[in-house]
Amino acid sequence: MKRQLPIDVFFDFICPWCLIGKRQLQNAIQQLAHSHPDVEVLLRWRGVQLLPQIPIDGVPFEAFYLKRLGSVTAMRMRQAQVRQAAKAVDVDIDFERIYRMPNTAKAHSLFVNALKISSPEQSERLLEGLFSAYFHHSENISESAVLRKIAMYCGYSEETVNSILASPSIPFVSKDTGGKGVPYFVFDGSFAMAGAHPADALYKAMLDALAVQGQAV
Repeated sequence: MKRQLPIDVFFDFICPWCLIGKRQLQNAIQQLAHSHPDVEVLLRWRGVQLLPQIPIDGVPFEAFYLKRLGSVTAMRMRQAQVRQAAKAVDVDIDFERIYRMPNTAKAHSLFVNALKISSPEQSERLLEGLFSAYFHHSENISESAVLRKIAMYCGYSEETVNSILASPSIPFVSKDTGGKGVPYFVFDGSFAMAGAHPADALYKAMLDALAVQGQAV
């Protein structure tokens, strides 16, 4: 009989560190599958809207970061840092192509409601589709038409998607990260880690959580 290891992952679609952290987590889960084939990892994705103040249609991407970081030099340095970390997990992020900083309320609402009616595999496709639409295809994921296209490509019916998008957006500002931002990982309620840590560190946290589980039995 398999043991279960729940992992809560707090994230936002516009955070490149969340995509990087997702890849690192996937690598850590693969390590665990080899060393502990009796353990089933249960991923629970928790949406956090980092910038709820952004207008619903988004704002120009470069202008947003210029205002946030103060200069073109600071912006380019930050982007170079992110791209280097992304390449380490085989993710290519071309910031030059991204033209809008979206409001992610609709995207989170779509995802969390889709989770209720889909398999883990389909949910994973939608999560990847939303990340990819923003970081790889420079699409504005605050637009209903864009979200509809992504969800239907991932196998959801047009009727289902329209019903979700017509519903009021769920608020996604979470205090469960203790103000430490995202990505934020909680392993079986025992250990929490903030930031896009290397796979080995995430793997160790999984082992520590399993050890605590064993002591509680």
